[in-house]
Amino acid sequence: MAYTAGDTILDDEYNTFVGSAVSPYGYNHFAGTGSAEYGLGQASISTVSAGTTVQASQWNSLFTGLDNIANHTNSSITSTSVSAGDTIAIKAALETDLATLAAAVAAGSPSATAISTAAAGASSNSATWNSTSTIERSVTFADADTMRHYFNAGGFIRVTPSATTGIDGLKDTVFNDLCTAVGNIDIKAHASTRSGSGETLTTNGLANGFHDLTTSYTTILKLTSDNAGYTSDTLEIQAKLDAAVGTAVTMTIKQIASDPAADTTYTSGNTDGVPANPNEAPIMTLTLTEGYPNNTEGLASAIRVSSNAEVSNTQS
Repeated sequence: MAYTAGDTILDDEYNTFVGSAVSPYGYNHFAGTGSAEYGLGQASISTVSAGTTVQASQWNSLFTGLDNIANHTNSSITSTSVSAGDTIAIKAALETDLATLAAAVAAGSPSATAISTAAAGASSNSATWNSTSTIERSVTFADADTMRHYFNAGGFIRVTPSATTGIDGLKDTVFNDLCTAVGNIDIKAHASTRSGSGETLTTNGLANGFHDLTTSYTTILKLTSDNAGYTSDTLEIQAKLDAAVGTAVTMTIKQIASDPAADTTYTSGNTDGVPANPNEAPIMTLTLTEGYPNNTEGLASAIRVSSNAEVSNTQS
């Protein structure tokens, strides 16, 4: 911008601080509706008419908004409020503060701690299976902007696989170990995280987050068992959107457990403690949790998932 510290702020410069939709971004673009990785769904600040004196109250609306977003994103800024009668001169740090907050939002507010969790649905197979277990569940938002704002503000969808143990021997152990190794997968704005460890990493798609997903399934993580005799058994987590980011309102998660491993056979005299049916793999469960941005550190209200549903649940 063509000003230096000590100059008087012009109305069009104030309007740029508030409303610029190009870099350097104004408050409304990264805190209001925005687009793509920008926007948190907060109330926009009004610009001023050409030739109008910018009032202290208008400046303070901007500074209050900046403080709120800084609190939510845990960003450090230095702009301060003004009082009626002050000389409205350049706030030396204002441009830096705007850029800091815009970058935090664009990154998916990775330092935000005002995040709560709530159940977003779970599905289990109705019985044991022999070859493949596939479960799909979805989460849906009120509209496309709400979905973007959710992830931009630090929200995530947590994916937790689990297996019912104590059913039929070694395969319970195999798939329980795979589920434990996955742990929780948190799908965030630009990447995903895995809390578990172990087993054989077959596909690592953790670099993918909400903004990277398309209408085709992306593998977030695929693990292969390292248990002797079952090293072809796998557990895979995939995700997709129902449309491109900016239009999408639904994310669907698919959990695929596969058991192509050959099964041990037993003969007469070698049946002590042997499973009645060594082919059976355990009941699998897919649990989703919403990690939603709450309003305890600056946002006007919590940003939530609207609904969740089971999409498919098959086993063979």
